[in-house]
Amino acid sequence: MNPTQDHSTLSRRRFIGNTAMAGLGGIIGLGVAPQYLRAGAVGANDRITLGYIGVGGMARAHLGNGIRLREEGRADIAAVCEIDSTRLEAARARVGDPCATFSDYRQLLEQKDIDAVVISTPDHWHAMQTVHACEAGKHVYVEKPSSCTPEGGRAMVRAARENNRAVQVGAQGRAGGPTQQVANFIQNGMIGKVHNVTCWHAPNPSGGPRRRADPPDHLDWNAWLGPLAERPYVRDAYHPSRFRWMMESGGGNIRDRGVHMFSTIFWCIGADGQLPVSVEAHGDPRPDGVWDIPANMKVVYRFKDPDWELIWDQPGTIPEGEEATHQHGKTFGTVFHGDKDEVILFDSGWFSEAPEKARDYQPPADGVHVPRMEKHGLNVNMNHFEDWLQAMRNGSKPGMDIGIAHHMAILSYLGNMAYVSGEKLGWDAAAEKITGPDIDSSLIWQDLRMPYI
Repeated sequence: MNPTQDHSTLSRRRFIGNTAMAGLGGIIGLGVAPQYLRAGAVGANDRITLGYIGVGGMARAHLGNGIRLREEGRADIAAVCEIDSTRLEAARARVGDPCATFSDYRQLLEQKDIDAVVISTPDHWHAMQTVHACEAGKHVYVEKPSSCTPEGGRAMVRAARENNRAVQVGAQGRAGGPTQQVANFIQNGMIGKVHNVTCWHAPNPSGGPRRRADPPDHLDWNAWLGPLAERPYVRDAYHPSRFRWMMESGGGNIRDRGVHMFSTIFWCIGADGQLPVSVEAHGDPRPDGVWDIPANMKVVYRFKDPDWELIWDQPGTIPEGEEATHQHGKTFGTVFHGDKDEVILFDSGWFSEAPEKARDYQPPADGVHVPRMEKHGLNVNMNHFEDWLQAMRNGSKPGMDIGIAHHMAILSYLGNMAYVSGEKLGWDAAAEKITGPDIDSSLIWQDLRMPYI
């Protein structure tokens, strides 16, 4: 692709088909030469040089992790990239000199000294930037959800594998002690066979502002849109961080918090790699504002071999009783229902907590001992970052590897697609496609825009 060409559109199907060998777009379009590719893991004693693409929102915590590693003599921060100039300058000032700044992520990827990048851009950029980073020889930490579409996720997995890169997705729940406690409790048979898992979560905001305006001078609106279809700027509707409430770019809480919750659910019951055979959903009428997601929505996923059911219920029912009362302020969570008992995993967005019976449980010596990523004295976000660094050094897959994260993103995608279409969807996990009925994917994702910025 030629970054200087005029804007045009290219259908998702044709785009993915044309780039099957090169990933999602191809390194030639970046101007990144093949000799920049690096093979294998980072050396055990090497200082890792980091670059940051997107430096607002959650990226501020990630940038803090990098600064902490630099202070410990384990990493350097070479560059930051951002299309909002106020955020870019704030990040540069926080990192200090020397730190290169870019408004075009492709230029950051051309820097030969950068080993790894942290991507914290809006969701619709994740797939393309991750693929390009892998093709440029960089390891990747990318915020969740990994992608907006199954095609984008497949391209990410392919790019990570073909370029031997460690790609960690920012669903930190797996790195925490409470998740491990519940996982040990379940996998050692304390609640019996799990037949049903229910999630509750607060409603989405919907509708949103409608006032069109000129983009602020500090924001490159065209670059923010990137692969999204061109549209006018609406004040307070998109940036910063409000893209979450667009079906196309954010997908609502099921694609934000849902990825966190689905990740811990599959970890707790040992179901990584399993995908549903059917999905159905219903909810409030879809609003016609910029924020086009329903306030309330319920999604039912059904799985086979083993058979179980996963329910996303927004807002759902918060469990009652002494334990639930103790968990004051917990805004979402999960109940695992077994044929002998049930167990709850509470969450508030930053910290999860297991109930007393799971906290106190000790697996027998010959029982299942679920590994714990959490390291003593580190917060869950830093644990997840450390896990990624270890994967870079030893060539292993990180705890929330892109292959697992791709499946979690598919769950969210299917939930939204079932809601928008009003149909019960079948899913072929091997082919990664809807088996029926015939659904138009443009209901929640429009054609990609060339040349994207």
